[in-house]
Amino acid sequence: MRIGVPTEVLDHEGRVGLTPASVQELVGDGAAVVVQAGAGVASGLTDDDYAAAGATLTDDPAEAWAADLVVKVKEPVGSEYGFLRSDQVLFTYLHLAADRPLTERLLEAGTTAIAYETVQSDDGRLPLLAPMSQIAGRMAGIVGANLLDATRGGTGVLMGGIAGVAPAEVVVLGAGVAGTGAATFAHGLHASVTVFDKHIPALRRLDDAFGPGVRTLAATGQAIEEAVLRADLVVGTVLVPGAHAPQLVSRELVEAMRPGAALVDISIDQGGCFEVSRPTTHSDPTFTAGGSTVYAVANMPAAFPRTSTFALTSLTLPYVRALAGDGGWRAACAADPVLAEGLNTHDGAVLHAGVAEAHDLPPAEDHDRYRRGPQ
Repeated sequence: MRIGVPTEVLDHEGRVGLTPASVQELVGDGAAVVVQAGAGVASGLTDDDYAAAGATLTDDPAEAWAADLVVKVKEPVGSEYGFLRSDQVLFTYLHLAADRPLTERLLEAGTTAIAYETVQSDDGRLPLLAPMSQIAGRMAGIVGANLLDATRGGTGVLMGGIAGVAPAEVVVLGAGVAGTGAATFAHGLHASVTVFDKHIPALRRLDDAFGPGVRTLAATGQAIEEAVLRADLVVGTVLVPGAHAPQLVSRELVEAMRPGAALVDISIDQGGCFEVSRPTTHSDPTFTAGGSTVYAVANMPAAFPRTSTFALTSLTLPYVRALAGDGGWRAACAADPVLAEGLNTHDGAVLHAGVAEAHDLPPAEDHDRYRRGPQ
């Protein structure tokens, strides 16, 4: 089995699909690993580190993409579409529900694409999305606090206020991993925090953790609207695995917010949960909507690549080893239904219902056969 690790090409994307320690494990299993030169530099991982771990280094991205199994962090972009093939397994974040061009290209190429973000356990947990959601959630507090700076067009409200002056009003939509991270960080900055979710057990967990320090409210349209109109900062974190994120804040509501308010859309990878949202980059992270500033960077954790790379690869490595083992992806998915949920495309067909629904495409009827072992 040849495993390829290309250098990421998105704006300021310094994460890398495998660490040298991961490479050493895979080489020990008998795999050949090809790493594009410079792939790990932004994460503090040198080419010499990879060579010492047993990887073959290449300056040519085509050589890394020529592998049987390609392990990345972010979805392929237009300049990489030509590397996609039918005899290739791609293991990375894909977020296809918000990316029709990539979905179509994967189907045209016949690529077997397994998405980190839809690898899902029976209890609904998303083990490979969780660490990036934690990082993005915590980042939302940092980003939001800075956006409230009046010199950046913000409301001029200090997140934690001071004695005798009210703190910022922070609204978090979603009480999952990212929402919990955002609420925790904002609470730590002494902001006034309100979290919305339809899933009462998730709200109960926050209530148990923070008590009255964080308000938890059942998500209804009216309640969200009232809170958003009072908010200095709104953080959107709502996620439906594999599907387009629900839009919970309309354009009209954004335009009615107080001047200088800020919105951070962590859900932008899946299309965003604010109607005004569109993907931005670390080089140009914000835009204005009404009188508000919107931050919708699609690869937020790339701002902290070393932390993100180590957090991610510690969880992906067991799956990479399984995919590179005897029987390849078919045997790996048949043996592990959690991994099988990650299958998004294969042989020109969509295998994930959420992706199919997002693009009005017919889902494959035989997804479950990959749980039953090689045919």
